[in-house]
Order: sequence, then structure tokens, then C-alpha cells
Amino acid sequence: MIPIPWYWYLAAIPVFGLLVLVHEFGHFITAKRAGIRVDEFAIGFPPRLFSIKRGETTYSINLLPIGGYVRMPGENGETTNEQGQYDPRAFASKPASKRLIVLLAGVTMNLIFAIIFFTAAEATGKVELRPVIAAVSAGSPAQAAGLRPGDTFISIDGRPVRYFSDVQTFVGQDVQKALAANKNATTTPVAVVVRHSDGATLDVTINARVNSDQGALGVEADQSDPFHFPAPLWEAPILGVRDVGAVLVATYYGIGEIIRGVLPLSQGVQGPVGIVNITGQTAAAIPIVGPYLFLFLIGALNLSLAIMNLLPIPALDGGRVMFVLIEVLRRGKRISPEREGLVNLIGMAAVLLLVAVITFGDISNLIGGH
Repeated sequence: MIPIPWYWYLAAIPVFGLLVLVHEFGHFITAKRAGIRVDEFAIGFPPRLFSIKRGETTYSINLLPIGGYVRMPGENGETTNEQGQYDPRAFASKPASKRLIVLLAGVTMNLIFAIIFFTAAEATGKVELRPVIAAVSAGSPAQAAGLRPGDTFISIDGRPVRYFSDVQTFVGQDVQKALAANKNATTTPVAVVVRHSDGATLDVTINARVNSDQGALGVEADQSDPFHFPAPLWEAPILGVRDVGAVLVATYYGIGEIIRGVLPLSQGVQGPVGIVNITGQTAAAIPIVGPYLFLFLIGALNLSLAIMNLLPIPALDGGRVMFVLIEVLRRGKRISPEREGLVNLIGMAAVLLLVAVITFGDISNLIGGH
């Protein structure tokens, strides 16, 4: 990992803010249109740092930057107020169709913004780097094989290399094959041909690392001379939608590898700390390679937030959607508010515990990376 000035990590603040704002605004605007009273629109979780009240809604900024919420009466199925009177503006008082629209609006907004940012990235121009090594990590497989800064990759496993991304793709494929054959594998042989800066050619087999936070080979790309490939404006939205599909497929395979134990949870899932680190690293690269990677990252984070919230986990949007669908299947018979509230409480506790575990893994990876 290349050290960067600390201030680049501050880029995560507006990125996190945008993700949460977009998602919660979807809930907020559809709830208002459905005639549901919104008591609070919050960015972050308590304790509260700042708030302002406009009409019946309190708008607040909270300390913990791990999400946000739109607080409405009746979210756990209550149709009465504190005095026991029927509340026609409670969330639970509305028809199932309106409740589903409100619940799915946050995911929909994140999906829309994912397409917008993927489109902007494609219009700005995809960035490719020359297959030149800028640095070789001490003690890495590349160093042991004799690779040096200034070397240019010619081929990987007999396949010609045009850009540095080809190196990452081909080596990544070898790593995945090794893990598929043996999930406990620690290295896998990779046939590499490089040209030294003096013109000499080195043909060598490198024992690439498997499941390593320091990279399979231990080399860093030369970012001093990037190639930009901007898409025509008419084609950029098509490519943006295609990028959504590509990220969804990659996410599907990633989840499968985590479930099978091929990919450790700490490497397959990023928590708040990991996302801050990736955002800072990507933002720091903007002066060198342009905004493509940063815009693509924001699109991918929007899509990831949409996927996460669609999971049928209590307390998340997907879990609340599940309660509404159960009600529909039971022909309007609802689960009691007390039971629904308890399930959502347990779900929220489980989500927070998972975030804590992932955050611990993020911190461990960062410490290990240094």
C-alpha cells in the first residue's frame, strides 16, 4: 500500500454523506408523498451533534457516521399513537403497496445514483496504466524472482500483457483457480516474462501469494503515464448500466466464495474503516490518473448499499419488506407490533455486531499491511 497524506482520507466524509443522503431522501420523499408523518431525517446515528426543526420534521446530524434513518411513527406495525388513538399518518396505517414503495425507495435511489456515477466515470474516461513496475515490495514473490522497478511485463502464462490491469486480471485468475482446487493453498505458480530497463528479458515462474493483503506478486504499477479512454456521451449511459451488471456479477461470485470459505470475510467485505481507506487511496490517485476510479468507486458503493439493504435481514429495508410481504400472503393479517419490534431490535443488534467484526478485520488488515 502506497502511503498517502492524511487529508485524502477526508474525501470519505462527503462520499459517506452522499450515500446516506441519497438513500434516506428516497424514503423521506416517498413517505411525504404517501401522507406519512416523518418525525426525523437523520444522517449518522446518535448521539446527536446538530439538529434543526422545520415543520413536523427534525433534521439532524449525528456522531456515528455508519448510516442514517428516516423516523416515522408505526415502523414496527403500530397503527395507534401514544394515547392509543388510531393514527392515519402512521407508516403502518398505509396500504401495503404504499409501504413497499417507501421501503424500496432508498434502494432505488442508490441504484439510480450508481448508474449516474458509472456513466460519469465512463464519460470521463477509463484509465489504463502501462505494464511497468514502479516498486517491488521487500520480501515479496516478485523480489525473490528477480523483478525490479522499471521492468515491463511482456506476458503472464503465455498471454500477452498490454496494460497493468492485464497483470492483475491474469494473476487473479490463477489465484482463483488455486483456491478452487485447494482453499488452503498459500501460493500458486505464475509464468511471467518481463523486460528489464536495460533491454534484457527475464522468463521466470513466480510463486504468487494466495489470500494476501500485500498482493499476489508484491509489485506496484507506474502511474506516471496513464492512458485515458473516454466513452462517447451517447454510449456512456449504456456502459454505466453495463457496469451495474458487472459489479452485481462480481458481488455474487464474491459472496459465494465467502460462503464456501474460499475468501475470508475480512478480505471479501469492507466495513467503514476499510471503505475510508479505499476512498482515500482512490481520491489521492485523482491528480495522477484522473477521476475515473473515484467516480466508479462512488457508483460501486451506491450499488453495494442497495444490495445490502435488500437483504432480508430484520431492521434493514429488506427485512421490513419481508414483513409486509408476509402480511400480504396472510391476506392482511399482520404480525403483532411487539413481535415485529423485537425481531427488528435483534436484527439491528446483529448488524451492528457484524459491522464491529468487519471493522476489527479492517483495522487488522491495515496494521498488517504496514
